[in-house]
Amino acid sequence: MEKFIYFFESVSIWVGRAFGWCILVLTLSVTYEVFVRYVLNAPTVWVFDMMVQMYGGLFLMAGPYALAQDAHVRGDVLYRLFPVRTQAWLDLILYIFFFFPGMLALFWFGYEIASDSWRYKEVSWNSPARIQIYYFKSLIPLAGGLLIIQGISECMRCILCIKNGQWMKRHEDVRET
Repeated sequence: MEKFIYFFESVSIWVGRAFGWCILVLTLSVTYEVFVRYVLNAPTVWVFDMMVQMYGGLFLMAGPYALAQDAHVRGDVLYRLFPVRTQAWLDLILYIFFFFPGMLALFWFGYEIASDSWRYKEVSWNSPARIQIYYFKSLIPLAGGLLIIQGISECMRCILCIKNGQWMKRHEDVRET
């Protein structure tokens, strides 16, 4: 069970780091657009759409990463005062009744949206560049699937905590100080 947890945690972290490079591309794109728009007075028709898609992809794929790092926002005013087994039971119940239904809906409806978009080779209707968006919409079910897998890993982590009385150590990554 621990190997499964570490494997999928590693996958989520790898995906999060890979999509984290979108921030660099976004920064360079905004810098480029500001330069050509205000210095050269020659705005582009494609940078805005590319930035929206980059940010959307980053946002979607950061979800599994944040879940693997236990970095999602949590209202833990009382939670942190509970014994670890109680925390694990509470997390397990919340994953089953709230997290998984939402992520299954994200995956299911995201798949429908993405498959329709691929079928019609959808382009952005509000863009003068008519940028293709069907590949971007494919990230919706992909993010849902990765979140489901990471959620299963988190449930296994809860079960181990209930059994052992302590939380399993997580892969370490960048932490706020």
